[in-house]
Amino acid sequence: MLVDHHCHLDFKDFAPERDAVVARATAAGVGLLVTISTRVNKFDVYREIAEAYPGVYFSVGTHPHYAHEELDVAVAEIVRLSAHAKCVAIGEAGLDYHYKDKAPREAQRQGFLNHIAAARETGLPLVIHSRDADDDMGDILEAEMTKGSFKAVLHCFTGGERLARRALDLGLSLSFSGVITFKTSDALRAIAAAAQADRILVETDSPYLAPAPFRGKRNEPAYVTETAAVLAATRGVSRKEIAATTTDNFFRLYAKTPRP
Repeated sequence: MLVDHHCHLDFKDFAPERDAVVARATAAGVGLLVTISTRVNKFDVYREIAEAYPGVYFSVGTHPHYAHEELDVAVAEIVRLSAHAKCVAIGEAGLDYHYKDKAPREAQRQGFLNHIAAARETGLPLVIHSRDADDDMGDILEAEMTKGSFKAVLHCFTGGERLARRALDLGLSLSFSGVITFKTSDALRAIAAAAQADRILVETDSPYLAPAPFRGKRNEPAYVTETAAVLAATRGVSRKEIAATTTDNFFRLYAKTPRP
């Protein structure tokens, strides 16, 4: 079994055929999906989707693009909402400096700190979004870990080797998306090859970042099999082994999720 621990089933790309998308994932051997929150204020949407499918779970949090819109969401509110039985993670939250007009950096930073506090309080893993912010991300993670440990995964990891090493040294995990299948991703594959086996996961971030051979098309959870295949080849192991490793890692990190 494989797990797609990061997809966005609420996005309009899936609205006309969400049942079929989940069914195709199941048929492909993807036994569990986590649909990821981008806005706390859409909590009911994620909850309803997760409640509609036995193998779908969800998170609660604010994407850095919308951090300035939800700074009024208190840590206590995130903690309260996360108590739902199918809410298994905090986030996604973090830093994104790629688009300079999306959200002020200070708002992203404050939102990120709030989510770290919620993850620390709940014990749930923090799903981290980091893009073009390697140094600031590494500095925040190292500083915050000294205040109290928390579990986290850098989702859709596309950062550099230094951020990867800093995160791994803190006990965090790295998740690889379809980007690892791109011809231009040699440096990313090198990071994936070197990471400890108990710290790696796979995801789609669908509907974005479809892996080869579907690049340029809408991504969906079933395609995490392609990412897993490339990760297996990169690490010199079988597809069966990478499925077992990444799935075990998921259930250890997302410990609230019942294993089928």
